[in-house]
Amino acid sequence: MSAAVEEHGLTAIDMVLGLGDPQKVGRFRFYSHGQRWEWSDAVARMHGYEPGEVEPTTELLLQHKHPEDRERVVAILDHVLTGRPFSSRHRIVDSKGHTRCVVVVGDRMVDDDGRLIGTSGFYVDVTESLHSDITDVLSAVADARARIEQAKGVLMAAYGITAERAFEILVWRSQEMNLKVRELAGRFLDAVAGAGSHETRSHVDQALLTLE
Repeated sequence: MSAAVEEHGLTAIDMVLGLGDPQKVGRFRFYSHGQRWEWSDAVARMHGYEPGEVEPTTELLLQHKHPEDRERVVAILDHVLTGRPFSSRHRIVDSKGHTRCVVVVGDRMVDDDGRLIGTSGFYVDVTESLHSDITDVLSAVADARARIEQAKGVLMAAYGITAERAFEILVWRSQEMNLKVRELAGRFLDAVAGAGSHETRSHVDQALLTLE
């Protein structure tokens, strides 16, 4: 490990994060003297710029913060300016108007004599993983809703009741069994599917084939 660090000039953060896609992880430095910022190429691209296209400043940094997150980031900047450790998850809006979700982590930066000279840290673009999480949640919600609707349909057909009444029955049984409605609906459908008789299927076949 130490040989790799020495040979490639890698820091501890780089070793932890790995040497993966440079678009997803990037470094920044803030120097207290002169209030000067440095962005790695990846951080520049996260903000919608080609490397070297702009000189990062505190003003530019704030311009790219999502309006709903800007006030919170302003408070975090106080940590940057004073060299205190911080971490933040917030949104930025790049130069093309695309919103990205980033995790930013920083810590004090010192010189060879241990004197505080600024803050250094890294950005992690978590936009894709966030979208993936949201997609997974929406998919799970859609699946749960579909199973509940199916269970309601079975009860409506069996008892000749309304959709509202069928849902009330599912809620009642879920409370009795201390289960979420979606789980109760899934168990109910599995039980009904396994208990269907030949006679039941014949009635369904007849009804389906004689519809006019």
